[in-house]
Amino acid sequence: MSSLCLAGESLVWVAHTSDQAAISTALCTCCCSAVGDWLQGPYVYALYEKYGYSPAQIGQLFIAGFGSSLVVGTFVGAMADRLGRRTAGIAYVITYSLSCVTKHSPNFHVLMCGRVLGGIATSLLYSAFESWLVAEHFKRGFSEKALGQTFSWAVFLGNSLMAILAGFFGDFLVERMDLGRVAPFDAAIVFMCIGGAVMIMTWDENYGDSSSKDIWQQFGKAWDAIRSDQAIALLGGMQSLFEASMYSFVFLWTMAISPNKEAIKHGLIFVNFMTACMVGSFLSSVLQKHARPEQYMKGVYFVATAAMAVPMVVALDTIKDPSLKGKPITFRGQIDMLAFCVFEVCVGIFWPSMMTMRATYVPEELRATIINMFRIPLNAFVCVVLANVEAVPMWCMFGLCVAFLGISFACQLRLDTLSRQPHRYHKSAADEESSDGGAKKVADTKVVS
Repeated sequence: MSSLCLAGESLVWVAHTSDQAAISTALCTCCCSAVGDWLQGPYVYALYEKYGYSPAQIGQLFIAGFGSSLVVGTFVGAMADRLGRRTAGIAYVITYSLSCVTKHSPNFHVLMCGRVLGGIATSLLYSAFESWLVAEHFKRGFSEKALGQTFSWAVFLGNSLMAILAGFFGDFLVERMDLGRVAPFDAAIVFMCIGGAVMIMTWDENYGDSSSKDIWQQFGKAWDAIRSDQAIALLGGMQSLFEASMYSFVFLWTMAISPNKEAIKHGLIFVNFMTACMVGSFLSSVLQKHARPEQYMKGVYFVATAAMAVPMVVALDTIKDPSLKGKPITFRGQIDMLAFCVFEVCVGIFWPSMMTMRATYVPEELRATIINMFRIPLNAFVCVVLANVEAVPMWCMFGLCVAFLGISFACQLRLDTLSRQPHRYHKSAADEESSDGGAKKVADTKVVS
């Protein structure tokens, strides 16, 4: 997600300035931070497995990450709004790098500390960067309509293309150079530090609501906004439910594709997933030119629900075949992988579309705070699932994902109905005017009682 926002800022520069130095700097920040973020993904579960930990113990490590995001991360969004989003971005680089360092130790408690740091970093990742980008976008006078396209291309470049390159690079480090599964984490530190250094030198600071006297007052304002605005509450519900399904998929895909511990190439499979996500981000850009996200996201949730139903049905067959251990991926694994790729296409559409809708409905001065409040039920659910990973059958876990995505579909139906009515946070087309450079500026926010 940080890579998404960095990519978005890069694309804003590419589209609206002739300063080649600024373009190069922004793209450098985007690419370094994106590669650093995505290098780790395919190897977290595999590294813990190599250290000899069982699925239940690995689940506990993941719980530490989501638990810290639930407890500590909840305050991170409010602090980012008060202390500055650029400062929070730098804190993300430092915290995530320290988390990567802990991967060198097979000690369970050290790895647990690393997961706690990673959970805090994730909260910064999913709130501060998006908030910084949206504020910079309007500060520079670009139109609200352009923001949706910026998010789409940002996912395409930062969350997809860089992820694919990171997948190939990680596979090269682990398989070709035989440096071990910890090598991608070391490489991630290097890339993130480079991106952080460029961020320090080139980013301007921006803030959220500075009128609140303390964090609790900030939370109070955010909660009042959620309670008083059904659209914001619906967005929060969809965000929590969809991301809960997504994170469950992140934890379960290795076990689903290789139920008999077949020999699978984690890096290359990750590349397939990210290619599908890149296709989704491209489709999002196309869709936003012809329809509002409130309209087409109904179909996206429906397809995502159908995609997750496939591994749920496949997992009903619980018979294991020990003779397949170390063998290539089976036909059953290929079916699951195809369904997961379809789901990743939906993920690619979801991110820029959700961010565009948040930019429309969520008040800017409380953006990071509200986004992290939305993540409270998400983190709580994932902790419960991971705590019972061996007690709950895999088909049941995928069944929960299907249910959550179905509820998201129902929430989107309601939001589409509400979106046809005037909204107090919506910036109308009448508020935009053309600038000398051809970009459209957003004037005062239109308040409708």
